[in-house]
Amino acid sequence: MALKNHSTITQFIFTGLSDNPHIEAFLFVLFLVIYVLTIMGNLMMLLVIRTDSRLHTPMYFFLSNLSFLDLCFSSVTVPKLLEDLLSEKKTISVEGCLAQVFFVFITAGTEAFLLSMMAYDRYAAICHPLLYGQMMGNQLCVRLVLTSWGLASINSVVIVLLAVNLDFCEVQTIHHYICELPSLFPLSCSDISIHIDILICVTILHGFGTSLPILISYARIISTILGISSTTGRNKAFNTCSSHLIAVFLFFGSGLVRYLLPTSGSSLDLLASLQYSVITPMLNPLIYSLKNNDVKAALKRTLEKYL
Repeated sequence: MALKNHSTITQFIFTGLSDNPHIEAFLFVLFLVIYVLTIMGNLMMLLVIRTDSRLHTPMYFFLSNLSFLDLCFSSVTVPKLLEDLLSEKKTISVEGCLAQVFFVFITAGTEAFLLSMMAYDRYAAICHPLLYGQMMGNQLCVRLVLTSWGLASINSVVIVLLAVNLDFCEVQTIHHYICELPSLFPLSCSDISIHIDILICVTILHGFGTSLPILISYARIISTILGISSTTGRNKAFNTCSSHLIAVFLFFGSGLVRYLLPTSGSSLDLLASLQYSVITPMLNPLIYSLKNNDVKAALKRTLEKYL
């Protein structure tokens, strides 16, 4: 696949996170540790949920899919970042850039939909505990996950088509460490106003479509929790969804900042991308394990079984 009207452009150059060799060496070690922790943490979550029959419930089915997504998401961005931190010239082919644009958006988009589905799961568990098994059947859970992938795929195709139709001049430098559509806009020498409008519309529709079920679910959840008479009952109900709330704030906050605010090439752009594509996939297993007694107990049983 080639970009329109730029047969002379075969690659892009990243500015990366720093041009200081000492800082790059430090960042390489830091992000290597983060990546290893991300892989180990999410693989452990997948193993524990898979092997412990007590975790074969809708909540942990969604959580295992979240761990798989975090593995994919971090593997789309971090290995290339690590390679560039050791390279004097940080380049990526046009085809590789387009592929990264697609996979960044499909993994991030699917995660947004999945977090929305998980909010509905928490609503069903807290607000309708007696009907939970009927409301969250196995077939419905599988369909919700497949729907998340399908909708995110459609959005990703739209994003890639926007990138394919950009016209570039001689500028090849991307002021970022990965290929994201907002970072490609400053390189275009043609009118990109309609591209920006489409990106904003897609982002708003995607954000609204995924955040609205979360807001509605938690409005119902809060109402139900406030109606519980005992303090112990309220705390237990809140603890069942606190991990999910933390994950939602970390992911949606940085993701919306990245795709809705104008690209400036500033540190804010880099920090927002690092937060949702590097840091959040590492933190999710910690958030869901440290704040979840069932996961901690299952992890203990799994370690005793295999060690």
